[in-house]
Amino acid sequence: MKKIITALVLCVALPSQLSAQPLSLQDCRRLALKNNEQMQMADNAVRQAELDRKIAFAQYLPKLDGSFTAIMMKDQDIIGLSLQARGTFLAGLNITQPLYVGGKITAANRLAAIGKEVSEEQKRKTEMQLIANVDNAYYQLIAVRSKVQMLEAYARQVQSLYDKVQLSVNAEMATDNDLLRVAAKQSEIAYLLQKARNGEQLCQLALANIIGTDFDTPITPTDSVLSVATQSQMDEDITARPDLMLLQQQVKAKQVALKATRANYLPTVALVGRYTYYDNLKLKGAIRNLDGTPITISHTFSNDNPMAMLNVSVPLFHWGAELKKVKKAKIDVENARLQLQQGERGMHVEVRRAVQNLTDSEQMVKTATLSQQQADENLRSMRLRYDTQMATMTDLLDAQSQWQQAHSNLIEAQTQRRICETEYLRVTGKLTAQ
Repeated sequence: MKKIITALVLCVALPSQLSAQPLSLQDCRRLALKNNEQMQMADNAVRQAELDRKIAFAQYLPKLDGSFTAIMMKDQDIIGLSLQARGTFLAGLNITQPLYVGGKITAANRLAAIGKEVSEEQKRKTEMQLIANVDNAYYQLIAVRSKVQMLEAYARQVQSLYDKVQLSVNAEMATDNDLLRVAAKQSEIAYLLQKARNGEQLCQLALANIIGTDFDTPITPTDSVLSVATQSQMDEDITARPDLMLLQQQVKAKQVALKATRANYLPTVALVGRYTYYDNLKLKGAIRNLDGTPITISHTFSNDNPMAMLNVSVPLFHWGAELKKVKKAKIDVENARLQLQQGERGMHVEVRRAVQNLTDSEQMVKTATLSQQQADENLRSMRLRYDTQMATMTDLLDAQSQWQQAHSNLIEAQTQRRICETEYLRVTGKLTAQ
C-alpha cells in the first residue's frame, strides 16, 4: 500500500510543464494589450474618431461638384423649324462656400473633438480593465502554483513520518493502525494535490485566453513572489478615472448639441459659383421671308454660362417644431448632468470600498504571516517532542495539518492583497501597463 500511495503522490507532484513559456507580469500585460480583440476595437474607434474630426473640419471648406448631362430626344417642331437634341450635352462646375449656417459647422467640429477625446478615454478604460483581468489571472496562477509546491512539501513531510512509523511497526513499537492513519493522510494529500494541479491548468487556460497565447503551451510565471510592501498612502481622488471623464464629456456633447439645435432658428448664408457649358444643340429648317423668299436655317448652338449667387435661407414658420427640439435638447443636457452626478457618487463608493478592501487585505496578510510563523515553530517543536516520544503521532499529524492550513491561508491572503491593489489603482484611474 505504501508503494501505491507513494507512486500516486509522486505522479501528481511531477511538473507537467515540459516546454513551459516563462512570462512575467509585464510580459502578460504587453501580450494582452497587443492581442486582445477589445483593445484592437478600441484602437479602431480612436482612428474612426480622428476621421470624424477631419470630416467635420472639411465642412468649413468650399465644396466643388461637377456634372455632365447627355441628351437624346426626338426632334421638336418650333414654328416650322426642327430643334434637334441628338447628342447634346451640358457640362458644369458648381462651387459652394458656406459663410454662415447658424453655428452648425462649429458645433459639428466641437462634437467631433469631443468624440475623439471620448474614444481615447474609452480606450484607456478598456486598457485598465484588461490589465486588471491580466493581473487577477496571473496572481491566481501564482497562488495555485504556490499551493502545489506547499502540498508537495506537505507530502514529503508525511512521507518521512510514514517511513518512521514503518520502522516502528517493524520494531513492534507501533501498530499497523498507526501506519494506516499516516497512509490515510497521504491519500488526502494526494487528493488535494490533484485538485491543485487541475486548478493550475484551469488558471493557465484563463490567463492564456486573456493574453492571446496558445492554450497548449503551459505558462510559467517568473514573478513568483506574492508578498509586497504595504501601501503607504491611499487617496480617494477619482479625477483621473476615465469613467468620470466620459460622463463629463457627455455633458459637454449634449450642451454643444443644444447649440446646434438652436441654430435651426438662424438664417444660413452661402456663396455659390456655377459655370455651365452646352454644345451640339441644332436648329434646322426653312422659313419664308416677308417677300415669300425661302430662307434655309441650319445652326448649332454652343455657349457657356458663368454665374455667381448669394444664397440666403431664413426659417420663418415650422409649426413650433424647432422650439420643441430645443426643449428636448435641454432635457438631454439635464439628464447628462444627472448621470454625471449619479456616476460620480457611485465611483466614490467604489473607491472607498477599494481602499477598505486593500486595508483589510494588508491586515489579513499580517495576521496570516504571524499564523504561519507560529505554525512553523509549532511543527518544529512537535517533531522534536515526537522524536523523543513526548508527543503522540496524532499531535504531530495535527501540527502538520495546521502548518498546511497556515501556509494556504497566507498564500490566499497575499493573492487577495495583490488583486485588491490592482483594483484600487483601477478605480482611481492610476492603473497603467508599466
